[in-house]
Amino acid sequence: MSEHILDKSIRGIAETVRQGKVSFEEVMGEAVARHEKHDEKLQAFKYFDGEGAVESARSADALLARGHDVGPLMGLPISAKDIFGVSGMPTFGGTNREMDPEWAVDGPVMQALRRYMAIPTGKTHTIEFAFGAVGTSYHYGAPRNPWDAKEHRVSGGSSVGAGVSLAEGSSLLALGTDTGGSIRIPASVTGNVGLKVTIGRWSTDGIVPLSTTFDTPGYLTRSVEDAIIGFAAVDPDYDDPEALFNDLDGIDAGDLRLGVCDEHFWDNCAPGVAEGVQGAIDELAKKGAQIIKIPMAEATEARKCLYDAFMFGVEGLSHVRQYFLDRMDSIDPTIERRLNAGIDITGVDYYTSVRTLERLNGVVCDKLRHVDALVVPTVPHTPPTVEEVADIDDYFAANGLMTQNTQPINMLALCGVSIPVALDKAGMPVGLQLVGASGTEERVLSTALACERHFGTARERFGVPPLLAG
Repeated sequence: MSEHILDKSIRGIAETVRQGKVSFEEVMGEAVARHEKHDEKLQAFKYFDGEGAVESARSADALLARGHDVGPLMGLPISAKDIFGVSGMPTFGGTNREMDPEWAVDGPVMQALRRYMAIPTGKTHTIEFAFGAVGTSYHYGAPRNPWDAKEHRVSGGSSVGAGVSLAEGSSLLALGTDTGGSIRIPASVTGNVGLKVTIGRWSTDGIVPLSTTFDTPGYLTRSVEDAIIGFAAVDPDYDDPEALFNDLDGIDAGDLRLGVCDEHFWDNCAPGVAEGVQGAIDELAKKGAQIIKIPMAEATEARKCLYDAFMFGVEGLSHVRQYFLDRMDSIDPTIERRLNAGIDITGVDYYTSVRTLERLNGVVCDKLRHVDALVVPTVPHTPPTVEEVADIDDYFAANGLMTQNTQPINMLALCGVSIPVALDKAGMPVGLQLVGASGTEERVLSTALACERHFGTARERFGVPPLLAG
């Protein structure tokens, strides 16, 4: 078996297995070995079942030998954010104790991946009730961002362990959820790809809720190529990952029409972030891509709606009271403060924000239909060290900065992909966020793939994360 089999793409590993050069059991054994090697320093997982994963991979080998081949995800390792129900694994949801069995049952997203025989290796850490973007947990600490070998930097949230599991090598697709950026943020700051689909495209059944209005399941991968394979596996409109990949491949970066704006998304950028994203846009323009200015004042207005009605807090508090009232006495103080902020919101406040967002969605979608994607920085802020967010006020300041560019996409019911394009002045990954109108995931993924063909993946462009080098 090649020592670096897990460094291949999902399709590359699948092809190698089918050539008889490696077995699923060997691939999974390598994934488990990488977890055992790196877990102490990375701490990506709340729960890990290496033995069960290897046994499932062995079963996949037996099926493949009998001619039963269900596609490129078959027999390969995935991880699930610990708010997903995964049959046979406990769910904690970032809280300090295990949740009831009803939260440990496969929902539609996990069922779809199991149909393709993807194998969950474990449950990655999440912020409590998935309510936070920084990446620190009151109960479980903070998975370490592997791009800083000297200091313990956060890896973004609330899918806080997802990107770290990809870097570790124990997962090739990391399930997460995105209510205000919780897939794209960790993807950006860990040098991965993160997909946020349109609200309602994929079911949230079997997932611990934060905001049923805005929650969206999705995932992180190491490449756009892998993301497309995952999309075809999960999305009910498709049944052939290879066919969808072939449909979306082939667009040249020089043929793209990319929207840019001056408003909102470029505010508060840390050193190297704006420069890195603008440099990527300039590269695409030199390649021949059309760069089209699109006014986007609606982004600021949409985020204002969120805070005027504190929509996540209102819905989150409702769900905690309904399902988890017995945990209120042990909840993370940062989460409790945000939940309680929703207590004084009136029905009129909430309804006004909902109606305003519906209007803004129509306006923005009309603008975006003239381009392949709007391109902006994913996260303007360098991921802080754990020490820099130890104070609660510093934590909230960082949380606001990290969600600045992702929350408007959720509020406006758009879809988006974050891809790695640069390193900032602190040596941390910088994501380019490609945003599309509601329901245009295929177009955005095709655009992202064309960009990746030009830039390369994070591994190709920047090498191995420093903490994992050597």
